[in-house]
Amino acid sequence: MSKLITVVGSTGNQGGSVIKSILNDPELSKEYKIRGITREPSKPSGEKLKSQGVDVVKADLEDKESLKKVFEGAYAVFGVTNFWESASKAVEVGQGRNIADAAKEAGVSVLIWSSLPHVTTLTDGKLPHVEHFDGKAEIGEYARSIGLPTVEFQAGFFLSNLKTMIRKDEGGDSYTLAWPLLPDTDIDFFDAANDTGKFVAGILANPEPYIGKEVLGTTAKYTPNDVCKEFEAVTGKECKYVQLTDDQFKEALPFPPSLKQEFLENFILMRDYGYYGKNAQQALGMSQKVPRGKLTTLSEAIKEMGPW
Repeated sequence: MSKLITVVGSTGNQGGSVIKSILNDPELSKEYKIRGITREPSKPSGEKLKSQGVDVVKADLEDKESLKKVFEGAYAVFGVTNFWESASKAVEVGQGRNIADAAKEAGVSVLIWSSLPHVTTLTDGKLPHVEHFDGKAEIGEYARSIGLPTVEFQAGFFLSNLKTMIRKDEGGDSYTLAWPLLPDTDIDFFDAANDTGKFVAGILANPEPYIGKEVLGTTAKYTPNDVCKEFEAVTGKECKYVQLTDDQFKEALPFPPSLKQEFLENFILMRDYGYYGKNAQQALGMSQKVPRGKLTTLSEAIKEMGPW
């Protein structure tokens, strides 16, 4: 008898990747039926999922009862929230708690939670403003505290960020990448749209070893210099890396002051502590064994983002 997985954010990058990986997996496609949650099932993206055999249903992350209803009968739930819709940690944590509470009340066997590291804790309070990380971590902690079997999947730095961060120089055909990082700073990169599902598929194939643990979603470590080198190899266009000061980087960000500080601290995390903190090597080693399928490389991602 098939098990049911309910996927939150089924038409988004991460949820859509989970559904794609399950559907394309010869074993998991037989083992799992998929229910996809979206706010508007009648949109073309929802209709496309229906045509692939996904049970597309409507639910609201602000409404716990609507979530409980669509979680009923599910063995697993993939949960994700979008901080940037509200840019409010309180709103995101409220939505995440609703997911956890609804899953617990519906008798779900495992929540695979799209989480991130708790930066305030990792840095002993030195970087207290990375709310889009801390909120997700606090939701994961809450889910475990209520006795819900939870696997925290922590996605790395999105490769898709490069599309807006590698900028074409004025009056020419060359490009510049400018961050407040040393040129040889290791960054844990990840292709969310292509590879989230490959990690989640690996968890679904055998959830037990990962319950109560963090699976770190990293394709590979690349430096800013690596990014420019791969960009040039793929596009044939010049790319130079410029190391900014913290103040220069912060000032150049097109965000309100509070979000400028948040983004700056996000980069200071990577520079001074590492994306997952200083003691993540063992977890990274374990996590690299999880994915089912080949992960997307930096050069493949740059090519897919084109044309440049």
